Amino acid sequence: MPAKKEVEVDDLSGADQPIVVKGAKPVVIKDREDKEEDVKEAKPFLLKHKKEGEKHAILTTGKIPERREEVKKETRVKESSDRVPTGIKGLDEVMGGGLEQGSVNIIGGGPGSGKSIFCMQFLVNGALKFNEPGIYITFEENKKKLIKHMKSFGWDLEKLEKEDKLTIVEYTPQQVKKLLSEGGGIIDNVIEKNKVKRMVIDSLTAFTLLHKDALEKIEASLALFNMVSEWGCTALLTAESEPDPSQHKAMIMEFEVDGVILLYNVRKEDTRERSLEILKLRGIHHASKIFPMKVTDQGIEIYPKEVVF
Repeated sequence: MPAKKEVEVDDLSGADQPIVVKGAKPVVIKDREDKEEDVKEAKPFLLKHKKEGEKHAILTTGKIPERREEVKKETRVKESSDRVPTGIKGLDEVMGGGLEQGSVNIIGGGPGSGKSIFCMQFLVNGALKFNEPGIYITFEENKKKLIKHMKSFGWDLEKLEKEDKLTIVEYTPQQVKKLLSEGGGIIDNVIEKNKVKRMVIDSLTAFTLLHKDALEKIEASLALFNMVSEWGCTALLTAESEPDPSQHKAMIMEFEVDGVILLYNVRKEDTRERSLEILKLRGIHHASKIFPMKVTDQGIEIYPKEVVF
C-alpha cells in the first residue's frame, strides 16, 4: 500500500494515493474508483458521527476525484508571490493574494455601489501597509469633496499627500484626451518623483463620453489602457455597470483589460444588499462565486465564507 499523505481535514485534491489527516481517526472507504458521489455521500456521515474535538480522515484505495469543487466549494486560492495585495479584508485570499503586478483592471458598478471607496482603499492600503505610493486621477469628483468624504473611513488623505505617499489629481476628461496625444506630462513627473506603484482613474465612463462614435470610444479606451500599462503601475479604472448581476452586459473594454471586478447593490424588498464578483483576472486562478460585501466605518469588507441572495 503506498505511503499516506498528510493533508488538511477537507483537502481532497487529486492524488493517486491514500490520504490521512495528522492526529485524525481514519475511516476507510475501499475501492472508490473515482466515484465522486461516493466520497460526497461518505463525508457528511463522518462529520455527523465524529466526537467533539475529533478529526476524521477519508482513506481510499481508489483515485481521489480531481474535480475538487464538486466535493467542496472552496474559496481560498493559492497565493502567488507576484501579486499586489489590495489589503481589503477577505478579498485577497479569493484571488491568489491580489492583483497581477502591472495589470490594468476595471472596477465596475452602479451609482453608490462603492467603486470610489474600493479604489481609494486600494491606494491607502498600498501607502500604509505595503509602502507603495499611489496616484488617484479623478475626472468627476472635486478633490476637496473626495478628501472630506474619505475621512469618514479614518483615511487622512491630506497627510498622505504631504508625505508623498498619495497624489490626487483633478483632470477633466478633455485634459486626459490631450494627455493621450501629447504624453504623460504632470502624471509622468509624479510617477517618477514618488515612485508610484498604484494608480486609480475615476472614471473610464466619463472619459468615453467625449467620443460619440462607438469605434472612437474603443480606440480612445485602448490608447488609455496602453498609456497606463507603459507607466508600469497596477491600475484600477472605475466604470458604470448594472447594479444587478442578472442584468450585467459585458462591455467591449472588459475584453481588453487584465481584470474585471464588479460591485453590486441589489434591492431586496425595502433594503439593498451589496456584493462583489471577480468576473475576470487574466492569468490568475480565482474564486468564481459572488461574495457578500459591506461598507463599514473602516472601508469595504468581503465575506468569502458567506452566501448572498
